[in-house]
Amino acid sequence: MTHPFLALDSASFDLPDGTTLLSSLTEQFDSQHTALVGRNGIGKSVLARLLTGELQPTAGRCIRSGPVFYLPQQVDRLPGETVASLARVKPILEALARIDAGSVDPQDFDLVADQWDLRARLKHALEQAGLGHLDAATPAQQLSGGEAMRVALLGAMLSSADFLILDEPTNHLDGRSRQALSEQLRQWKRGLIVVSHDRALLEQMERIVELSSHGLRSYGGNYSFYAAARAAEQDSAQRDLDHARQALQREERAVREQRERQQRRQAQGARDGKTANQAKILLGRQKERSENSGGRLQQRLEETRQQHREQVRSAAEQLREDATIRLQGPQFSAAAQRRVAQLEDVELPFAPPALRRIDLVITGQQRIGITGPNGSGKSTLLKVIAGEIAPLAGRVSRDPACAWLDQRLATLDPERSAIEQLLAANRTVAPERLRTYLAQIGLDARKGALPTSLLSGGERLKAALACALYADPPARLLLLDEPGNHLDLASVEALEVMLAQYAGALVVVSHDEVFLERLNLTHRLMAGEGGWRLEAS
Repeated sequence: MTHPFLALDSASFDLPDGTTLLSSLTEQFDSQHTALVGRNGIGKSVLARLLTGELQPTAGRCIRSGPVFYLPQQVDRLPGETVASLARVKPILEALARIDAGSVDPQDFDLVADQWDLRARLKHALEQAGLGHLDAATPAQQLSGGEAMRVALLGAMLSSADFLILDEPTNHLDGRSRQALSEQLRQWKRGLIVVSHDRALLEQMERIVELSSHGLRSYGGNYSFYAAARAAEQDSAQRDLDHARQALQREERAVREQRERQQRRQAQGARDGKTANQAKILLGRQKERSENSGGRLQQRLEETRQQHREQVRSAAEQLREDATIRLQGPQFSAAAQRRVAQLEDVELPFAPPALRRIDLVITGQQRIGITGPNGSGKSTLLKVIAGEIAPLAGRVSRDPACAWLDQRLATLDPERSAIEQLLAANRTVAPERLRTYLAQIGLDARKGALPTSLLSGGERLKAALACALYADPPARLLLLDEPGNHLDLASVEALEVMLAQYAGALVVVSHDEVFLERLNLTHRLMAGEGGWRLEAS
């Protein structure tokens, strides 16, 4: 179809327990490449599934011009599945095989339609993606998570859908695969919706649509345009909130002054009544009129004050939910030349031969970003530094105050709250001060008291960092493995602020170049065909 489109017409969606997740959404999507952004838990993936037809709206409708190809966040590699299954081309390839064997079944011809060259196109796509060692029959369980996602993406590109909807497609991809995906999407001329927090990918989009508790809002540009527009909106919302609070304060002051004047008049009237020679019935009527007048005045004042309170509440709602992050500096001296870890003639398990051996010294104020292809041993290297696994050979030494946060945040006890775990990690600081520290990084009293299993991904990461940085002693070496995966934009930005304020040594594995650039790295440790290479940033 020449002009693909998707449209939401007052579409709502209720969860099984009756809670309304999406309410009266109206929006249209065309061939403009569009990104869908929003906080975790706001309903982006549910909205994507509504657009594809996997879910039906509770009310309203979703209109499609033609077929939609939906790629979820997680690509399952089930027993018996193959590369062809992951790419969703297996039925067509099987129909082609039957036709080659002499089938004249009309259903086979209907399945193939105009895709007679699909075998060649799949082979070429695999080779172009650096996956030439795979073929249609390769068992899916032989693929890594990153390879499975890349094969699924190839299937999306090979489809004849009017629309592609990709849900966090870069989460499991390394840098080279992310670049390949970006190029593939540039060549896609039909409708595209990408649910993502990957700012490099968002930068090449033509439109950003934000889903929030207020509904959908469209920004006609890429990520830079969206970020500038949101910053301007937040500045304006902060000014409105400041003005509303000032107006409420003035009104509160006026109410107090008016009440005091009223009380003085009533007191004066009571004194005059005692001395005046008036009949008791007249005095009673005067008192009643005074009380009625005071009651009406009090009602008008309360209504005005309530209006100002509503203005404050409305202005506050327009501000982003994430408060300014302030990290209390750990009380230790991060001497620049002090060694916090050293690897001598270390041989890494599970790593490719070229990347098996490494020598590395990490000092007190180094900030190292580790990059390289999937499967090159980056996560293994972090585990060896942290002491989680032993090297095959060589010697590893590290500062005892070393904290390792893996992608699953296994250091957190899901059944215990952040404040419980922080109190266990630091018995020298007053509990109230530790609660203040949590609040300053975005975990208020309610969230800090919840079991960490009930927190969002960004909140769990903040809790894990707090337990490392506010421990006694605080971590002088922080090891992070893909900390931005599965976080929304606001949480990634909050993480960047926290890590920028951290005074110790930092080693972080990430494929997100924008994230790495914002950490003020001192060095890059790159995994390549020639081995490990450390360079100053």
